[in-house]
Amino acid sequence: MSDRLSKLLQSYQSHISIPWSQVISAEERAIFVVYHKEDELKLRARLPEFVEATVQAGHPFIPLDVTNAFPDWMAKQDYRDSYFEDPEYLEGSYGYFVDELVSQLTEQYQNQQTADSVVALIGCGTLFGFASVSGLVKALTTHIQGRLVVFFPGEYHDNTYRLLDAKDGWGYQATAITAF
Repeated sequence: MSDRLSKLLQSYQSHISIPWSQVISAEERAIFVVYHKEDELKLRARLPEFVEATVQAGHPFIPLDVTNAFPDWMAKQDYRDSYFEDPEYLEGSYGYFVDELVSQLTEQYQNQQTADSVVALIGCGTLFGFASVSGLVKALTTHIQGRLVVFFPGEYHDNTYRLLDAKDGWGYQATAITAF
């Protein structure tokens, strides 16, 4: 188990099997599984191992894949052709996209979740430039009873997260699981 993803899986297994405190804030119930952006496809191929580790620890696993969220949303827009001609007009609609995404994702897990559930957010890298992952995480954590596990392609350093190694990052009270 010397490769990065094996180390990451081992760290995740250790963390997810620890008994959960019920007296922490919504933001503190978030867990960021931070991996190198170039490991995205490898991580997706090994996602069943993360699911298995979660289930073995006694937690149901509810996946939320946002990989196609923006293209699916865009395809439904009445003015999509105009947006492709002049993309700057789309910038004002990003907030609507995020609001609809939060509603859609909440519907997917709301009736399945328990205080022991892991709701896993997959495909965050595809939101880069369209939506704030930090804003999405904050919106989702308020509705999640168990833990929100965010599979996060980027960097974590001194409580700062950077999606896809972007210049700007944000501080967050989540637990970071890394292989570094």
